[in-house]
Amino acid sequence: MTMTQHPAKPPRVGDTPAIRWTLIAFVVFFGSLLVLAPLLVIFTQAFALGIGHFAETIALPDTRHAIFLTVLTALIAVPLNTIFGIAAAWAITKFEFWGRRFLLIVIEIPFSISPVVAGVAYLFVYGLQGLFGPALQSAEIQILFALPGIVLASMFVTAPFVARELIPLMQAQGRDLEEAATSLGASGWRTFLTVTLPNIRWALLYGVVLCNARVMGEFGAVSVVSGKIRGQTNTLPLHIELLYHDYNTVGAFAAASILAVLALVTIVAKLALERRGAGRAGRPALASPTVAMQEKTS
Repeated sequence: MTMTQHPAKPPRVGDTPAIRWTLIAFVVFFGSLLVLAPLLVIFTQAFALGIGHFAETIALPDTRHAIFLTVLTALIAVPLNTIFGIAAAWAITKFEFWGRRFLLIVIEIPFSISPVVAGVAYLFVYGLQGLFGPALQSAEIQILFALPGIVLASMFVTAPFVARELIPLMQAQGRDLEEAATSLGASGWRTFLTVTLPNIRWALLYGVVLCNARVMGEFGAVSVVSGKIRGQTNTLPLHIELLYHDYNTVGAFAAASILAVLALVTIVAKLALERRGAGRAGRPALASPTVAMQEKTS
């Protein structure tokens, strides 16, 4: 009795040891040059004059205000964009309506427009010579060169992050679980809280983490609408530029180290969420209809 011999699999491109290790060395070299080296310089320069000088720089009123304004902007913009992302994903994946494809295109617009261009556009909408400028001025409402303008610009550039993580997942899940819960008498909110939300929670957190990191690091759009007023409308990225132009290199790197730490924390959170099935590295498993119905009837 002869055994059937299976043909050998063809070698993959670059499967030879020489090519494989050459590619790995190439990626490690340029990754170190483009990512690790700047991070090392930031922390080295930030503590160049000692921990005491670093603490004094962070404790300066303008720096503290920049940190406060950055955190406040994130506390406003991220929840609003989270609500927008959930609503957009729900509408696109759970309903059929005219303009559905157009809504998808609108969500993607911030990724294709320069943040500086977006900031200039806000000037023509809310500025004194803009579309709503005269009405806002007569009502004594200030949008630009104030917190509202900074929040709006930050929301614009980060609007797609949550929606982009939820839409593919919710499309893959389909509508069966929600329809089953509704057919058993569950309300819309109960269906969302007990069926939809548990299935999207990790992807939702993944999008929120990315959105928060981008809000805190946004420079282009905010630099246009904020006016860069020292101690008033300077967020942390803008304050870093101000310190650098003031030839306060150590202070600029000290402030930059805060954003660098935020970036590292974001990476760790991103990897942790990916291990739970969020993001493009994997998708969370769907809850069984039996469990969902038990939660409804309990």
